[in-house]
Amino acid sequence: MKQKLVIKVSMSKEKSRSKAMTIVVGVHGVDSAALAGPEKTQIEVTGDGIDSVSLVTLLRSKVGFAELVSVGPVEEKKKEEDKKKTEEDSKPPPAPVVWSYGYAAGPPHHYVYQTSSAAGGHYYNDNDPSCAIM
Repeated sequence: MKQKLVIKVSMSKEKSRSKAMTIVVGVHGVDSAALAGPEKTQIEVTGDGIDSVSLVTLLRSKVGFAELVSVGPVEEKKKEEDKKKTEEDSKPPPAPVVWSYGYAAGPPHHYVYQTSSAAGGHYYNDNDPSCAIM
C-alpha cells in the first residue's frame, strides 16, 4: 500500500536541503520526495513499504533535527482522472500522418524510334516542348 510521510527537518541552508533530499530519495521504497511547508522545512515522501522510523533516524544522524509529522495513505485523485478520461474519449482521434516515400513522378520522357540511323535504337527527342531544362 502506498503511503505518504511528512517529515519536518531543520534545514536552514540550501546545502542541508540538498543533503536531506539525497538521503530521502536513496531510501528503499521511496517513489518521490518534495519540499513543502512554510520556509521549505518539511519533506513530503511517497512510496511503498517505507520504514518511517529508520528514515527519521537517518535524517537525524546526517542532517540534524528531524520529526515525523504525519503518516497516511496516498490520496487518490480518481475524480480528476475520470474527468480527463471522459474528455479524451469524447474527442475524435487525430488524423493519421501519411508519409510518402520517394519522389513525385515527373513528365514522361518521349523516345522516338530511329530507323535510318547507323547506330539504330532509341534517342531522346530534343524538340519536345515539355522539357523544362532545355
